Amino acid sequence: MPGTSGTSRGSRALEPRLRHRIADLVHGPGRRRLLLLRRTAAATLAAFALVLALIPRAAPSGTTILVAARDLAPGTTLAAADLAVREWPTDLVPAGALRALTDADGRMLAGAARAGEPLTDLRLAGPILAARAVGSDDAVSVPVRLADPGVAGLLAPGRAVDVVTTGPTTDEPLVLAGGAVVLAVLPADTAPGVGAGAARGRLVLVALPHAAATRVAAASLAQPVAITLR
Repeated sequence: MPGTSGTSRGSRALEPRLRHRIADLVHGPGRRRLLLLRRTAAATLAAFALVLALIPRAAPSGTTILVAARDLAPGTTLAAADLAVREWPTDLVPAGALRALTDADGRMLAGAARAGEPLTDLRLAGPILAARAVGSDDAVSVPVRLADPGVAGLLAPGRAVDVVTTGPTTDEPLVLAGGAVVLAVLPADTAPGVGAGAARGRLVLVALPHAAATRVAAASLAQPVAITLR
């Protein structure tokens, strides 16, 4: 039919135009503009990242404190080789933290410490630890040598004990000080002038009010003293 033939020829004539329009959308100026925008955005982001990398960053806030350089046993007399200075996050620094080697060099460690552990004033034997243990500002620490080394295995820092000696008669004990607090049990040593196998009684460091500590120290010079557990 003539009408149908004309319609078919018109449809075929439109097909090239439709293909050209689709090609223009994909490959034409619109596509080029899109690629240009993407490249510009990528370049901008790269430049922004470079600027951020060049901006000086503030150093993280920290505080210099003293830590154990290695695992340390109770009763260790600290030396420079046992200690290290480290930067610590300021908000994590414990109260009473020691800051310099001179704060601990030559002092006695009251309890065991792990390598890297911060050291504080309460980790060292001295008046601060004694006062905190006894609850008295005039408290001091005094060493007591145990006649029976086996008692040392029953003691630990913080344990309350009594310091006793013999009275006028051997069957009458005399309490020199009650309510002493163990600060540290020191390592066994060897008596001077005696063979290496002859171990002396263990030394125990206890905290007492000043008057009681003086009484215990004086008595231990003249007679043996012992500790009873509470």
